[in-house]
Amino acid sequence: MSQATDPSIADAQKTRRPRVMPDVVRALARDIFAGRYPSGSLLPRESDLGDAYGVSRTVIREALKVLAAKGLVSSRPRIGTTVCDPDNWNIIDPQVLEWHAPHLLDDRLFDAILETRRAIEPLVAELAASRATLQEVADLELAWQGMADAANDVEQFSRSDIAFHQILYAASHNPVFRQIGGLIDAALKFVLETTATTSNDQRSEAIKAHRAMVEALRMRDAAAARQAASDILDLAARDLAAAKSINTGKTG
Repeated sequence: MSQATDPSIADAQKTRRPRVMPDVVRALARDIFAGRYPSGSLLPRESDLGDAYGVSRTVIREALKVLAAKGLVSSRPRIGTTVCDPDNWNIIDPQVLEWHAPHLLDDRLFDAILETRRAIEPLVAELAASRATLQEVADLELAWQGMADAANDVEQFSRSDIAFHQILYAASHNPVFRQIGGLIDAALKFVLETTATTSNDQRSEAIKAHRAMVEALRMRDAAAARQAASDILDLAARDLAAAKSINTGKTG
């Protein structure tokens, strides 16, 4: 039986491709983010990209379709594939954030996330104070407890903090806010992992501010919930500024 018709070889090819494709997409995306392929430039031909990344033209073609869906590239007949302007990138897509090397994330993205949260979270907290179910308040407290118990475990602290905000947005019972909260989850994860390496004293302040949010929702105090949200965001801004300062020192 020839290799072309051998079922075992065909099956092997099917199982290899899902692993190859994500790797190629990630490699291409990271090269775009790193400036190897600047915005506005034409990517090399599919055959040349295939040689560069060690895969077939078919894999390259499929990888470019994924990148196009994320707004990173645009393909036009007889012209080729162009790298799109960063303003067109779907920057809060979980995969797009995953493809970024952490040190390549733009400080402007972190600032934009914080601005978005400042515009939304105080109102989300106010709504949650009047709309949260008893179960949601209990879940919020459980997430807070995870933060309090994290000690020096940055991963647990970040995971619990993200869960806290997911629950808070859901507790507003506003489907639009809940959707927005879901969209910024991945971006928030990167911000928290960047800022969670702050001192124990700073982390204790964050735990205290989040506790105030739990109590505000428990007491159905909308004004206190709004204030707790503002306090949490002020701490986030301080930690973000400190993290950016540290990163600047590392690269300076």
